[in-house]
Amino acid sequence: MSQSDELSRYQQDLAAGRLSRRAFLGRAAALGVALPTALSLAGPALSQTPKTGGRFVMAIGGGATSDTLDPATYYESYMQTLGYGLRNCLAEMSNLDELQPELAESWEASPDAATWTVKLRKGVEFHSGKTFDADDAIASVQHHLGPESKSAAKAILSSIEEIKKDDAHTIVFKLSGGNVGFPALLTDYHVHMLPLKDGKLDTMSGDGTGAFKLQEFEAGQRTTMTRNPNYWKAGNGHFDEVAVLSITDVAARTNALATGEVHAADRLDLKTLRLLRRREGIDIKDISGSQWYGFPMMVDREPYSNPDLRLALKFAIDREELLSKLLYGHGSVANDNPIGKSYRFYAELPQHSFDIDKAKFHLKKSGLTNPKVELHAADAAFAGAVDAGTLFVESAKKCGIDMTVTRVPNDGYWSNVNRVVPWSATYWNPRVTEDMMFSSAISADAPWNESNWKDPRFNQLLKEARTEFDIDKRAEMYREMQQLCTEENGYIIPLFANYVFATSDEIAHDKIATTWDLDGTKCLERWWFA
Repeated sequence: MSQSDELSRYQQDLAAGRLSRRAFLGRAAALGVALPTALSLAGPALSQTPKTGGRFVMAIGGGATSDTLDPATYYESYMQTLGYGLRNCLAEMSNLDELQPELAESWEASPDAATWTVKLRKGVEFHSGKTFDADDAIASVQHHLGPESKSAAKAILSSIEEIKKDDAHTIVFKLSGGNVGFPALLTDYHVHMLPLKDGKLDTMSGDGTGAFKLQEFEAGQRTTMTRNPNYWKAGNGHFDEVAVLSITDVAARTNALATGEVHAADRLDLKTLRLLRRREGIDIKDISGSQWYGFPMMVDREPYSNPDLRLALKFAIDREELLSKLLYGHGSVANDNPIGKSYRFYAELPQHSFDIDKAKFHLKKSGLTNPKVELHAADAAFAGAVDAGTLFVESAKKCGIDMTVTRVPNDGYWSNVNRVVPWSATYWNPRVTEDMMFSSAISADAPWNESNWKDPRFNQLLKEARTEFDIDKRAEMYREMQQLCTEENGYIIPLFANYVFATSDEIAHDKIATTWDLDGTKCLERWWFA
């Protein structure tokens, strides 16, 4: 950990009351920080000490009437944010983007990384009063693994062959093969710890160990919660009440923030961001990460089964224009694979760029005569998705490609359009590791393999990389996987988008995580009223 990261962590501990001012100054001195500098750092931390109280209301550009409280069904930011308010996982990513235990206290691997022993925290209670134990943890993980499970985490956890209980607070995972990154899988937002009730896992009541207790859940509309006074995680969970609103229309969401109806709103309209900046009392956040926007083509559906047509479309999209006109510079150009620079094994590859000659070459090579391609999009996919499609139509036209974009309703987009029609728009938050990202969206058995791409070589490499301890060899494997994605997969991924959201200036927080939107989608437990 760098000196700045250690200082940031000490500041957080000071602000949360976990570290005294004297202890902070002593630790800063041990890092070689001069006393005047340490004092200047201690002041802001103490002034930002979290306060308890108030009713926090936020608007999220997601949510659908088909949503349920079963975490196996979560698929976008509304339920993810709500889920993290109600529940916890065995592991988590901190606001410093570091992997750390959550309801697990520690973990230890066998030499071959195929067996993992996880010690659980003691004395943690669910909202219902039940004590969290190994039986709950085992059932919560197994919920995603059964033959009837349709959980999006099933593929991520598929290497688990057996989970056994050593004692009330110790469980042992036996994997089909070594996986040096196994603890990271336990951070997945589907794998919340749930209580056993009368011998069955309670997936639907909202009962959890999280900072807030469920009061009312109206799918696709609003959710209300109250503070859990017995929350086990010190320094988190400050609001007395929270209300999470589903407002999929970006103009309505922004207006709710501007008028003070809500204290926070995500996925802002970037083309009107300058107007929002002028309003007093609004604090805009612009967080660089590896969130990506894309257009998955189903490779088992005509005409997208033709690899040259797919390449023609990849060369026919003007990424720089999208970065300028859609993101207004709040992001970076992507290269048709989901691994961005924030990942450990990111590979620099020849960049796909707008190239009329290459697009025409691959269109001709495809052998297709005047193919017509139709992109279905809604702003529920990402803010500006329809506009992005319209810009794509214009650049494709210059390449001789007959393309149309069809606007579809926001409501029900993820159940009625995405993964239903042959070509649609999508967005993805990053995952903790390359393995998790590929296992979620790209591998043959990925639950959200939106392009239906199944490449034997890719899947072989993915499996082998999990057991490869040699860092250089693993890097080469991930490089080849990224190359296969870029050249052969059905995803067109033109952009990595910054997380751009805003809060009222009444809201205070520590350093904001970059792994997901809205402070790692843990804003409910991490933020407070200043």
